[in-house]
Amino acid sequence: MLGKTGSKHHNSERLQIINGNRLTSRLYLPLLCLFLASCATTRDNRSEPEPAVLAAAQEDLPKGAGESIDEHLFVPEPVESIEEIAEEIPVEHTNVWARLVDSFALPNCNDQQDSLNWANWYADHEEYMARVMKRAQPWIYFIAEELESRGLPGELALLPVVESAYDPFAYSSGRALGTWQFIASTGKHYGLRQDWWYDGRRDVWSSTHAALDYLEYLNKKFDGDWLLALAGYNSGENRVARRVKYNLDNGQPGDFWNIRLPKETKGYVPKLLGLSCLFKNPDSYGIELPKAPNHAIIAAVEMESQSDLVLISQFSEVSIDVLFSLNPGFSRWATSPEGPWRIVLPVDGAEKLKLHLASEAPHSLMKWDQVVVEDGDTLSALAVRHHVPVSVLRSTNDLKSDMIRIGQKLRLPRDEQLLIDPLYVAAASELQQLQSGLIASERVTHKVRPGESLSVIAVRYKVSVRELQKWNNISDPRKLRAGKTLTLFHSPAPAAASKRSGTIKHTVRRGDSLWSISKRYKVKVNDLMRWNELSKNAIIQPGQSIKVIL
Repeated sequence: MLGKTGSKHHNSERLQIINGNRLTSRLYLPLLCLFLASCATTRDNRSEPEPAVLAAAQEDLPKGAGESIDEHLFVPEPVESIEEIAEEIPVEHTNVWARLVDSFALPNCNDQQDSLNWANWYADHEEYMARVMKRAQPWIYFIAEELESRGLPGELALLPVVESAYDPFAYSSGRALGTWQFIASTGKHYGLRQDWWYDGRRDVWSSTHAALDYLEYLNKKFDGDWLLALAGYNSGENRVARRVKYNLDNGQPGDFWNIRLPKETKGYVPKLLGLSCLFKNPDSYGIELPKAPNHAIIAAVEMESQSDLVLISQFSEVSIDVLFSLNPGFSRWATSPEGPWRIVLPVDGAEKLKLHLASEAPHSLMKWDQVVVEDGDTLSALAVRHHVPVSVLRSTNDLKSDMIRIGQKLRLPRDEQLLIDPLYVAAASELQQLQSGLIASERVTHKVRPGESLSVIAVRYKVSVRELQKWNNISDPRKLRAGKTLTLFHSPAPAAASKRSGTIKHTVRRGDSLWSISKRYKVKVNDLMRWNELSKNAIIQPGQSIKVIL
């Protein structure tokens, strides 16, 4: 991880930046720029060093259930062990970050004071950078491979640090979402599907391809000027093109530093250049380059059809939280019937899933509930009753219209599926909790109809009256009038399931410990010991049955 080396010291470059002022004065400018320039904020507004400064400047977005992606990340094997292997098999780089630095091609940050200020800011915030680099670690080799295959500058691997702090659930006040911060329309234009099941903007694998496609396009549009391309990525290509044209038409330079742009964009590019300076010259800033293995640690498995994520978790032997952290685009319990059907897993888990697929039919990876149409049922009534959009019922059952008949059997996205399998239920509940806590609420508008009250609207969107009042500055609900447009936030993820209960038997697998089992089922180690009459130093063996009371 990015960290300080030895005692803190400043080289002549940093002393020039300080210019005789106190350390706090040196930090004031980048912090002020941060207040004006930052783009994205995560849904729960945690006290990260960057977002914290922005709190007063951003909208009061609804918070999640307190989940954090940092608690569920896939952590690969330590780089040190990889370096030992590299001694036997010589390679140019064992650390993918060093490989990326070798392909840096953007202008030097030394040319601009704002960029130097940002280099110092990132160097001074070690804990923040350590968290961001940990989020990046599962993806950075994949991104490096994509950049190299396209011949793109290595600095673009740092762009998600600026955009989202490498958080796939980051959601900005401008409605941009994901690691690469796509708004809905641009995401759709670059092939990122967004439906009830899935949002490709949160999918790191898909959105990386989309972002690099967009950046390549912008670079060509601005005749190879990467700074203008980056400005266009942040504030819109047409706005930047107009500013360039205006300057050139008036005999002025048309480069990034001389055109008039929003304050956010004017701070956006220097942040990336500051990061590049930091990564190119870590010793000068008293830090160590972060470490990540220069080989694949994740792999994508292309499925043949829609698949149940909990079953994939079981067959690949990858915990459901790690699976979701690697596949954050999925909003429900399964992949979308319309695709993509790709699943990203740790390399070992991907191999185990492929072995399972070689011996089982594809339909073994999908589970459904079933309902029999009764007298008086309509498709819309069934949709409301089971909390499923009518469009999903149509597509799931291949219905050409909303006409249904008594006795007809309809498939439903499973609700309380497989109650006879407590391990499945436990994993499904955990997935639902993660989705509910991490996926950002979407901003929607509602035009008040005659006779509607705030309480009626609140029930419809599953929010509280108090939240509606807060989001719309309504002090007296009785003064609500028909025709008024309300803003509200509605989560695309399912609400977390109620707390499960009962007793299950956990079969110990290789690598299990009482601690890991307690974490999986969210119980205490002492309780596991008491339920199973185990001593403090007891050793559990693969195949052993452990009682868990939920």
